[in-house]
Amino acid sequence: MAEVIAPGDRTLPEKLRRRLAEPLPGRDAQLRMAPRPLYGPDTALASTLRPAAALLLIYAHNDAWHVPLTVRGSSLRHHTGQVSLPGGRLDRPDESVQEAALREAREEIGVDPADVDVLGGLTSIPVVVSGHLLQPVVGVAWERPAFVVAEPEVERLIEMPLARLLDKDAVAWEERMRSLPPAGLMNVPYFAVEGARVWGATAMVLAEFIAVLEDLSESR
Repeated sequence: MAEVIAPGDRTLPEKLRRRLAEPLPGRDAQLRMAPRPLYGPDTALASTLRPAAALLLIYAHNDAWHVPLTVRGSSLRHHTGQVSLPGGRLDRPDESVQEAALREAREEIGVDPADVDVLGGLTSIPVVVSGHLLQPVVGVAWERPAFVVAEPEVERLIEMPLARLLDKDAVAWEERMRSLPPAGLMNVPYFAVEGARVWGATAMVLAEFIAVLEDLSESR
């Protein structure tokens, strides 16, 4: 695995583009980072979810690949203080998922869409708490973007080395109360990154992305 994202490896984006055009690892990979016990989204609720998009951007900086994550501001309606990929709902009926992901990344952290080469997408995830069906878009920037954090929507930016996701100690677990019925405790896996805990839908997106990277490693 280390060889796939080796420092200075400029071939990773094209490998990802080819792999993302094939059948994706999907729900099984996402569930590696899902809270336990597992609960499927209510069918009636799932049918009302609004489309949303997120950008999983890899960018080259200091001879290594990074992914930008945002800590959501305390004034937001949903998921305050949580770590997320830049993203949000589609603004117009004619707005594509790709357009929405790039727009949100520009609005939240100042990424210029012209600097992003879209490589493909990952499997959508129902986020019932906020009422959205999240579609992750994967892109690459060949240099570190000139980030501008949109406060107070974004509390801070985390520039996560992609290799961190592959560290043996990257994943930990904690107990949390469920925010939706049935009430009770759930055991939640999270990625520990720069003093923050990346869990929920964002962790599940990253879990599928890791599975894609694992496929690249196996195909060498």
